Amino acid sequence: MKFGTLALAAGLCLASARADVLPPQHYDFQMVPWGGGGYVDGFVYHPKAKNLLYARTDVGGAYRYDYAAKRWIPLTDGFGRAEGDMNGVLSIAVDPNDPRKLYMACGLYTSSWAGTAFVLRSDDQGTTWQKTALSIKLGGNEDGRGTGERLQVDPNAGEILFLGTNHDGLWKSTDGAKSFGKVSGFPGASVSLVLFAPASGAKGAPTQTIYVGSDAGLYVSQDGGMSFRLVPGAPVQVPQHAVIGVDGFLYVAFAQNDGKNKGVVNPSNAATGGVWKMDLKSGQWTDISPLHPGGALGSFGYSGVDIDPAHPGTVLVSTIDHWWPDTDDIFLSRDGGAHWQGLKSQSKHDRSRFPWLDTDRGVIDDGKDKMGGWPSDLKINPFNSSEMIYGTGGGVWMTNNLSAAGSGQPVVFEFADDNLEETAVMQMVSPPSGPKIVAVLGDVAGGIWNDLTKTPPAGKAFKANETDPSVDVAWLKPAVMARISNNKPYAYYTEDGGANWSAFPSIPPYTPQDANGNWRSPGAIAVSAGGRSIVWNIPYDPAYVSFDKGKTWTASTGWPQDREGNLTPLADRSVDGVFYVHDRAGGRILISVDGGKSYQPIITAIPQVASWQRAELAVVPGRLRDLWLAMPNGLFHSASNADPLSNVRGVQEAWHVSFGKAAPGAAYPAVFLAGKIKGQAGIWRSDNGGDSWVLINDDAHRYGDGNGLAGDPNEYGTVYIIRAAGGIVVGRPAAK
Repeated sequence: MKFGTLALAAGLCLASARADVLPPQHYDFQMVPWGGGGYVDGFVYHPKAKNLLYARTDVGGAYRYDYAAKRWIPLTDGFGRAEGDMNGVLSIAVDPNDPRKLYMACGLYTSSWAGTAFVLRSDDQGTTWQKTALSIKLGGNEDGRGTGERLQVDPNAGEILFLGTNHDGLWKSTDGAKSFGKVSGFPGASVSLVLFAPASGAKGAPTQTIYVGSDAGLYVSQDGGMSFRLVPGAPVQVPQHAVIGVDGFLYVAFAQNDGKNKGVVNPSNAATGGVWKMDLKSGQWTDISPLHPGGALGSFGYSGVDIDPAHPGTVLVSTIDHWWPDTDDIFLSRDGGAHWQGLKSQSKHDRSRFPWLDTDRGVIDDGKDKMGGWPSDLKINPFNSSEMIYGTGGGVWMTNNLSAAGSGQPVVFEFADDNLEETAVMQMVSPPSGPKIVAVLGDVAGGIWNDLTKTPPAGKAFKANETDPSVDVAWLKPAVMARISNNKPYAYYTEDGGANWSAFPSIPPYTPQDANGNWRSPGAIAVSAGGRSIVWNIPYDPAYVSFDKGKTWTASTGWPQDREGNLTPLADRSVDGVFYVHDRAGGRILISVDGGKSYQPIITAIPQVASWQRAELAVVPGRLRDLWLAMPNGLFHSASNADPLSNVRGVQEAWHVSFGKAAPGAAYPAVFLAGKIKGQAGIWRSDNGGDSWVLINDDAHRYGDGNGLAGDPNEYGTVYIIRAAGGIVVGRPAAK
């Protein structure tokens, strides 16, 4: 088709065919393996039930470990879009006397725009949940999230729980977390941990001695939480983790910030710290720090601490924020801290099953094995002294031969992240041929999946110490791809399906910081269907186009003013050289028919979309200018240049839309929608262009109702879903 035959259309039509809701269809879901990739900031072993281990993350929800399968079981995938804060788990707690019970304190942020928090309670180890709404906010993704645990169950009285908050002091429940009230006797605001002292109350009566960490230091109550005082002789630093050993000592890891940031530290801003123990009988404190920050050692603090209940005097501690001139380490003592040995120099981290780890991310530094960044928490299995687990900013490491420490044999750590997928997926595409998925990820770049049962092999994982915000495929020539990075050289292209990537010879005008010193995203990229041209939009700037693989870039004319910094170019999937853009603030859709050099409006009078709202423009593969627009007020469709943009009746909210292979006997591709239809939020499929819809996810597989979708162009019914908690899930119609 010649570009000149594309007539311009204008306006928004609110009339459309009805949309019916059909009975739900059962789907099978499985995680697409990448492995870790995000910050795992806390672990809890049940003290009395063997092989019961939980992990929490800052934005990726919580997990229970399946020892038989050696895989993690997600515990927050049943929450929908309106419950996204449940994936920010600030703290997790078990009832020491009832292994069925599990509690979580959930909330992502404490900013003015954030919602209030919840405490979740479960009687089946996290399979199902009940919610208690709080009147305060919690910051599961704020500084201090690596401390804890802040939520604890009284070991003497299971109906009593104490909850430490980011900024609102200490709270208490006396009815099994069904309600909470503020503890008036606690003087602090920012709480880092809560710890019950064993055997400090009459049998069956509430525990009387309770330790609470705060930005002012370590407090103690000896009357069950009625009153608190600072512990005499304790360092005036922020307690990060604490544990009471069977040897009669309280062990505490401390860290202190650099003075520029108030409140608790961890995982960032630690300038100093130490490891101390207190004799519970005499109250005498002793500094047992393996290393003292400062001078030639640089700045760092301490975070994780744990003891081995089977071997009195065995203690493990981790440093935090030790970036230079050395890196973080985990230290082991077998005599209560009198002598220490570092594990970094005698450890081996097995990366063989996760090739992306070989790209200098996580545990490799100049070819040398290291422990990884942000080792905030660590735990020893109370039933197996050889098993130790610790978390980093990139995932979980576990060893089953901790007993080898000091023997001359290596302590071998496995990257124990099977089915724990916290990595933020920035964008994904399912190409018409070649790989099943190409995805770009936060912090670890991304990769290419030809096999959905394995993490991308070496050569298919991108350089992992970067965030790649955008990727695109030339639909008619899918061996051609381009992606953007937040690190120099900022963008790459491939012409052989990703076997080899080359940096663009030049880039459009871009600086990673704005005039105020704030980080600025490198934007979004689109490749024309035939790979002849590439359009790159940098936030708040015009779009730029290149016809020579990035040797030169030219500013596009007619590109809308990028007032909000979130315009995204979109390439037509059926003809080379056609691009679109949704002008959110201007209420228009524009088209380029000259490869991205110039743009003009084709649809106007669209409702404006606020910067904080979702809107997504998509084009149907194989159909020129067949546009769908997901909006906060519904789903809209324009099938050709002769059709106005009409709303799809019954769709109240639309967050993401994508297309897959047509149903057998159908001419139109399957349409996948993340949105709300007739009051039901979920992930939907239509096999008839939006006339009717079927719900394909269920109460156990909400995934925040999807942070992004990609229909498979070669498998009918198959859709890839970005989890709100991170990672990608593949959904397929269940076998009948």
